Formats: sequence, structure tokens, C-alpha cells
Amino acid sequence: MENVPTPTFSVSEFLASINQTLEYAYPAIEVEGEVAGFKVNQNKWVFFDLKDAGASIGCFMSVWQLRQPIEDGMTVVVRAVPKVTQWGKFSLTIQSIRPKGEGSLKKSFDLLVAKLDKEGLFAPERKRALPSMPGYIGVISSTQAAGYADFIKIIDDRWSHVRVDVAHVQVQGEGAADQIIRAIRYFNESEELPEVLVIIRGGGSADDLSTFNDEQLAREIAGSRIPTLVGVGHEVDETLADMVADVRAATPSNAAQIVVPDRDEIIRQVRHTLTRAIVQAEVALMSSRRAVDEQLRAIVERIDARHRTLHEQMATIRGVLTAYDPMAVLRRGYAIVRGEASIGSHVEIERTKDIITAEVLHVTKR
Repeated sequence: MENVPTPTFSVSEFLASINQTLEYAYPAIEVEGEVAGFKVNQNKWVFFDLKDAGASIGCFMSVWQLRQPIEDGMTVVVRAVPKVTQWGKFSLTIQSIRPKGEGSLKKSFDLLVAKLDKEGLFAPERKRALPSMPGYIGVISSTQAAGYADFIKIIDDRWSHVRVDVAHVQVQGEGAADQIIRAIRYFNESEELPEVLVIIRGGGSADDLSTFNDEQLAREIAGSRIPTLVGVGHEVDETLADMVADVRAATPSNAAQIVVPDRDEIIRQVRHTLTRAIVQAEVALMSSRRAVDEQLRAIVERIDARHRTLHEQMATIRGVLTAYDPMAVLRRGYAIVRGEASIGSHVEIERTKDIITAEVLHVTKR
């Protein structure tokens, strides 16, 4: 057998060859294990060991790649590239990391909730109201998901005359959070902004929904210029995306019920309002009619009273005139004497039925 020459490398060349071989054989791998020795240096670099019952391997990543809080004892899955450092130490250069298992997911979730709550991202006073009758809705979802189909069907049934633009994204797994973030930015940077931005996905396991516990995604939702409505999972599920959104929906179907009104219910309300308005108008008209009738009655009564007063006054005047009527005096046997009462003069004596002319023969002074 022919002897194969043994290659000779410098240390740097050997490490470069090993890393090239590793890169070719394992361009990217996922490894599951328990976090140990977690630390952050200079707020830039993250170091920890990933271990199981039989082995341990060092891991390295930058802080900005850490999308969810991690601490010792948590089970995680890392996506990484295996490398040998220039000091000859084998390690994993982490591309992404996510907690796995109910306990680890819950712990990571609680840590991030405490962090964002301290920053005020969940404060009620920063929540915005949604428009009551939107004309333009932006939707971020997987168009292949059943939750999206339910959402669109309910929108069409309740309020069909509305514009709906959809950004199709992956809603679970590697890269899903980044796709949703890009979709949020797309709508927020559009020339015409939607009146509300809806983010939805159907139910799933805690691992499936972990995309919506991504810190950068939560911050992107909180910073949206467009009011946000998030409906993720089932009613019992709660994610960071729900907590930072302006309005939370229990499910995608509930999101559709929240974002648009029910056309049939509005028609019923309008009819009810019109009926009430007609009844109120009729009541007001009857009340006004009664008031006018009462006013007319009072005016007539005042006129009658004034007429009676004038009639009484006329009767009194008539009585006075009758009492002082010269003819009445004559009818009682008196006479009216006209002329100068001096001896030898003539006077005229008027009685009821005749007028007498007489000569004055005698005048006696009283």
C-alpha cells in the first residue's frame, strides 16, 4: 500500500481547516440542553454552557441576538454554528436561542414581563381606542391558517364594505418574529396608514406561541403608529404581544368581532333609535298641543273676565245715566223750568207730555 503523505499545518492553518470542515459538514445545527454559567460581558457579549447529563459545550453570542431572557437552569434550543476558537476551544456560535418546555418558557416569560412592565409598556394610559367603524384594516397573519380564514369570514359577515390588506407571514418557528416585525414596519411606513393593525394566529402549544413572546416583537407592537389589536391563540393564552397591544382579543374570531361592528345590529339600533325618536316626537307634540290648548283656554278666560268687567261697568254707567236722565225725572212728576225767574218775565215749563209757557207773578227768596 502506497504511503499517503501526512499533511503538515501551522496552528492557524489547522484551525482554519477544521472550521472549514465543520462549516461544510454543519452549516447550522440545533442543539437542546440546559443553560449553565450564564453571563453577559460589557453588555455586549453573552457566554454560557449548554449541558445535559453526559456532556457540556461552551456557547457564545451577542446581546442583540438574545430575544428572550435566559438564566441558568432553563432548557433551551440553540441554532448555532460549531467552531474551534483560536485558543483551541470548541464552542457554538449562537445565531438564535429559544426556551423549550413549559417551565423554561414560563420563566422566560415572567422575566420579560417584569422588564417591560418596569418600562411602562403595559400601562393602561398608553393604550389607544380603536376606530368604531374602520374603513381600512391592516392584517398580519399566515393566510394559510384556519384562524385567518375565520377572521375574514366574520369580517365579511359583519361589515363587508371595508378594505383589508394582508401581510402574509410565518407565525411560528425560526424567523417568524422577524417576519412579523417587518410587516408591522411595512404598514407603519406606508403612505396610507390603516386605521387599525390586526395581528392574529390560531391556537397552539406554548412552544408554538413563543414567537409572540419575543422582546423585539413586543417593542415593535408597542411602538406602532397605528392602533393595534392582537388575537393570538385561545382565550386562556396570554402573550407579550397581547399585553403590549392597544386592545387584546381572545381569539382571531373575537378580533374580527371587536374590530368591526355588526351591520345587522347597527340596523336594529338605528331602527330602535328612530322608533324612540318618533315616540318622543309624538309625546312632545302632544305635550305642546296640551300647552297650547291651556294657553288658549287661559286667554279665552281672560277675555271673558274682561268682557264681564266691562259689561258690569257699562251697567253701572247705564244706571247712573238712567238716574240722571231728565225724562226720568219728568216721568216721576217733576218739571223742568227754563227762563229768568223775575216778576213779569215768561218761563217755559216742560213736563212729560207738554210744555207750558207762564208769566212770573211772584218770586219769594229762600
